[in-house]
Amino acid sequence: MLFNSFEYLIFLPTVFLLYWFVFNRHLKLQNLFLLVISYVFYGWWDWRFLTLIAFSSLIDYNIGLQLDKTKVVKKRKLLLYTSILVNLGFLGYFKYYNFFIDNFKLAFDSIGINMNLSSLQVILPVGISFYTFQTMSYTIDVYREKLKPTKNAIQFFAYVSFFPQLVAGPIERAKNLLPQFNTKRKFSATLAQDGLRQILWGLFKKVVIADNCAVYVNQIFDAPQDYNGITLVFGAVMFAFQIYGDFSGYSDIAIGTAKLFGFNLMQNFATPYFSRDIAEFWRRWHISLSTWFRDYVYIPLGGSRGSVWFKVRNTFIIFLVSGFWHGANWTFIVWGFLNALYFLPILLTKNNRNHLDVVAPNSVLPSIKELFLMLTTFCLTTIAWVFFRADTINDAFNYYHSIVFNPNGFLGRLEFIRIVPILFIFIIMEWFLRKANKSMIFSNKFTWFNSMMIVLVIILIIWLGNFLNPQEFIYFDF
Repeated sequence: MLFNSFEYLIFLPTVFLLYWFVFNRHLKLQNLFLLVISYVFYGWWDWRFLTLIAFSSLIDYNIGLQLDKTKVVKKRKLLLYTSILVNLGFLGYFKYYNFFIDNFKLAFDSIGINMNLSSLQVILPVGISFYTFQTMSYTIDVYREKLKPTKNAIQFFAYVSFFPQLVAGPIERAKNLLPQFNTKRKFSATLAQDGLRQILWGLFKKVVIADNCAVYVNQIFDAPQDYNGITLVFGAVMFAFQIYGDFSGYSDIAIGTAKLFGFNLMQNFATPYFSRDIAEFWRRWHISLSTWFRDYVYIPLGGSRGSVWFKVRNTFIIFLVSGFWHGANWTFIVWGFLNALYFLPILLTKNNRNHLDVVAPNSVLPSIKELFLMLTTFCLTTIAWVFFRADTINDAFNYYHSIVFNPNGFLGRLEFIRIVPILFIFIIMEWFLRKANKSMIFSNKFTWFNSMMIVLVIILIIWLGNFLNPQEFIYFDF
């Protein structure tokens, strides 16, 4: 069920009314209702996926209880490894099995050995990369004794399957989200209004920015040989805005929806395209994933401590694993490798924490230096996005080659006239929310300006939004 679909337009208010006016008397009943409705939401794609998420939840729920009962180090490690192996086993089977088999066959074919191995015809369960990481973080935190395991199965199952963020995040930590299922929730008009505004802003990002950019991105990336260098650069920039509008839009809708039900989720994006270096970019882009890898992979490996070799090794591990998390394709691994190359000089010169505050905090406009740094960082990320978007590595290199050497056709002036003003308005809006702690342009205070902005966004959504042919969110494939 898509956030930008007619079904969800019926689903959300129905669930909201039942949640607050029918099941609001008892916390257990409210949690059970959330669990059932989350399974309905997830099963809308394919009911068979429910078995997988239920089994994964059951495993980690019981492992958490067993970890609380024993202090024997060997037994605790065995329980932890069981959780990790089960979750990564599911992920590996459904998402990566064919990748490894195909590359294994290709490697042996190159030396003349024919391996009689067949790929699997399996459907990738939507959101599996997100909820497996969410359940693993719970078990790891319980193992580290940073979190007491819950003994309430309904709360835990609802935490894993919480429908607003189930399919594409944010990847919530149990220590933040799970206790909220154990707390009596009272309807807050202020929080609900806040949530509606954030949903509106996320919907704008998705149906106006991302889906309009997608029209040109698909056309250009499907046949780069038909266009000249300027058009191809335009296509790469459009994809940068498409993926940001698409993914941050989903996060905003998820966070806003959670607020309607009395929950607070973590911020997942913080105006990343105003970053002044690649380290700042990764502190602002997909925050829930980057902090997950930092806490559960990078720091246990030693982080930035130790010798230069360890710093280099850990940097490449974290970015390559992050790239591979996105998909079973060499393009994602190269994308991660490029980001590691970008990040490494900043780390080795100890400049990776130079920009911890927002850009131009006391000024309306950035300085010339800040503008240069932002444009440089945006260009670097856009270059890497070409690999992310391309179907194969050869396609990505052909795209770069066509930028330099292809004198062929132009997309057309009309397309520029249609999309560029929309992006210009969007960039201005983003600039003025860069100081906010939440990803939306509207404040809680009533002002004429604020009201006009809400009306403007609604008009743009109705006028330019793509509702007749809703596009799936890009990260549903991951």
